[in-house]
Formats: sequence, structure tokens, C-alpha cells
Amino acid sequence: MGAKTSEDDIPGGNGRQSPSPAICSTGGQPRGTHLSRDGDGCLGDKGGDDDDDDDDEVGPGPLTGEGGKKKRKRKPRSKKKKAVAQSSPPRVPLSDLFKSGEYPPGEFQEYSEDFNLNRTTAAEVRYNGRKHLEDPTFLNDYRKAAEVHRQVRHWVQEHAKPGSSVSELATGIEDGVRALLGNQGIEPGDNIKAGMGFPTGICINHQVAHYTPNPGQKDVVLQHHDTVKFDYGVQINGWIVDSAFTIAFDPMHDTLLTAVKDATNSGIKASGIDVRICDVSAAIHETMESYEVEYGGKTFPVKPVRNISAHNIQHYRIHGGKSIPFVRNSDQTKMEEGEVFAIETFGTTGRGWLRDDVGIYGYGLQHDAPSQVSLPLVSATRLHKLIKEQFGTIVFCRRYLERLGVERYLAGLNCLVSHGVLEAYAPLADIQGSYSAQFEHTFLMRESCKEILSRGSDY
Repeated sequence: MGAKTSEDDIPGGNGRQSPSPAICSTGGQPRGTHLSRDGDGCLGDKGGDDDDDDDDEVGPGPLTGEGGKKKRKRKPRSKKKKAVAQSSPPRVPLSDLFKSGEYPPGEFQEYSEDFNLNRTTAAEVRYNGRKHLEDPTFLNDYRKAAEVHRQVRHWVQEHAKPGSSVSELATGIEDGVRALLGNQGIEPGDNIKAGMGFPTGICINHQVAHYTPNPGQKDVVLQHHDTVKFDYGVQINGWIVDSAFTIAFDPMHDTLLTAVKDATNSGIKASGIDVRICDVSAAIHETMESYEVEYGGKTFPVKPVRNISAHNIQHYRIHGGKSIPFVRNSDQTKMEEGEVFAIETFGTTGRGWLRDDVGIYGYGLQHDAPSQVSLPLVSATRLHKLIKEQFGTIVFCRRYLERLGVERYLAGLNCLVSHGVLEAYAPLADIQGSYSAQFEHTFLMRESCKEILSRGSDY
């Protein structure tokens, strides 16, 4: 869109005319004067120069007006480019916001104690299998995924209110992630390059983890008394940022949220190279059990959930094999340099022991499943091929299949699960009437410090 031009910039504008040439004292006019007054005989702007800007140009000789002043060539006004800002809901790709291609780092925390001064060097660790540390794009991909998570969750925190639809919030989160990544995930292989790290989890009150709205289910609407846990992942080239937060509309839940957030930060602070998992768990447990909450005149201890854990993250694997419980234990396994961890904690006013709830949250290919499987159903064989092309080992849900236009997939899914090709994940819940909260961050164990990639101004 061009800049508005004022009348002063238009030659002859506002009814002004060029000064008339002087009349020759001997009668008549100098030769050629009528051309400057009446034109050269061409109609409209077909004759002469095609460029309208020539009216302002100064010819070889000095042109003078009545006062003998020279006409100055007017410089074109420069158009100022409007700064690009994120929209609401977030739909502007991050590549348009960060033109340099470099994304903001997370929070850096120094290790609180060096437990082993004789540990292997960074070069030896990389040599022993963590080749991704030598890839210059690895850290930038992780920081970009974290920035996508931050911008999308800011929209969630502004728009999640009593009366909001859980289904619409989940779709809004996933649409936002895909838009900011500039990848809609429709063509084969697109979801493997970049997209959701796992289906969006939105769990309310006693529902603690792994609930996502799926086709055929009755939509859930948020209520004023709810505690709502949002847990979603963003992945780029297989490196997953896993981060979660809890929203409550009633101030009576403030202490519960503070307890769980404090426990998560305690676990992050205790983490370090060569730190034992039992020490991180002890820090989480001690912080969590130091809080009490009051509901309806009754006091409840904030209990850490015992049968779900924090975890490390590997390439294209949200659960990498190391687990960090939220209760004291004797696990002597050590954290290692170059590893990525998702430290999350769940606190509850219930029993602190989760059971499988109704339905299925999502599915993921078994990591040790053979690539070629003999299946009794043709539909299952077709579905297996599509899952490998579209998701690989990334966890997906039924909603993602329908987005790709897949129909009549339930029999195929059940066949793949029963033959050990897919693993099905059920929603997890505590007892009815209890409240729960969750906070989680992803961080990288670097040589001299840990970088909390998903840290933001909100939590």
C-alpha cells in the first residue's frame, strides 16, 4: 500500500499553474513559447515521456520562476515497513518474526554442586553417542520449538475461561503450533519434520494426565471451580519440547498451584551432571509435602503422584528410558551431560495413585516393533504404512487421523495394538472430587550449566 501523497507534492496541484513566459516587447512571443504553454500537440499522456515523474526533473539549463528560484528535485518519501508482531490467535510463522533464523535461549542455571570433578569431558561424551551436540542446528531447533510453545501458551492463558470448549482449545493449540512452524502436516513426512510432539492434553480436576478430546466424545466445557492442566509438545527434526502448566479460575486453588510449581522448580534446581535420580526425587518430594491446602473448611496435604514420573527425552522419543519419580526412592542412576530432561510434577488432594480412565488418549509405534508385520486385516496394513509415513514414533491421536482424511480406522488401530505394533495410552485419573495440578519444563544438560529451554515469563 502506497503512502498517501499530499497535494504539495503534485506538480501543478491545488490549482497552481507555472508562471507564464514573458511577452516579447516587439510583439508576439519568442519562438517555441506556445509549446510550453499549449503543449506539443500530443493528446493526454500518450505523447512525450511516459514517466510522470519527469515533471519534477531539472533539465540541462537552469529553470527559473518569477523569483528566479531554481526548482528542486523532490526526493521520494521512504516507506516505513511495519514491524511484524504475533497475531491472536497465534498464526504468524516464527520464521517471519525472527528473520535472522536464531531463536532466544532459555534460562541458564549454574550447577549447584560439582559431584564428580573427574567426569568425562564433553568431547568424550559426544564421542560415546551424543552426536547431536555436534550439530549446529540442534540447539537452534530446540530454542525455536520452545519459542513456539511460549507464544501458543500465552494465547491459551488469555483465552481459556469458564465456558470455554476443551475441544476448541485443543484445536486452537495445535493449529497455532502448526501455523508458527509454517508446516500444516498434511503431506507424508511433514509431521515427522516438525509439528506436535504429542497430542494436546487438557485434564480437569481429578483427571491428572493423558486426556485429549477425540471424535465421538461429548465436548467438555470449563467451569469456574476447575483446575485445568495443559500439556503439549512441540518438535522440530525429532527434538521435543515438553512443557505443561495449570490454570485455575478460583483463588481457592492458588496454594495447590504454588506447591506444584515450587516442586517442579526444586527438581530442576537439584538436577545436574552426575546427580543421582534419587536426589532429584527427594528434592521434589520434600517441597511438595511441605504444603497444605484448604477446601470447604478441611485441610488436605498436597500429595505427589506416585505412579507417574518425569523423564528424559531422546530423538523422536518423548520417554527416553530414564524416569524420575516424585517420591523418595533409591535409584542410583545418574543424569549425564548432553541429556535432555522434562522435569514435571503432579500434586493432588486425592490418593496420589492413578488409575486408567475411560477411553484412549493416543497411540505410538513400539520402538522395538519390526518394520514389516504380517497382519490379518488389509486396513491394518494400510494404516500401519500411513502411521510410519506421517508420525514415525511420535505419539498421535484419532483426531490427527481424521484431520488427514482417514476413515474407518478403529478396527485397524485395535489390530495394530493387539499385535504389539502400537502402544495405546489411556487417560489417568485420581479419585472423583479431588483436585490436581501440573507444571513441567524441558532443559538441556550442557557442559557448564543447564539451559531451561521452555522457561518463560509466565512460569
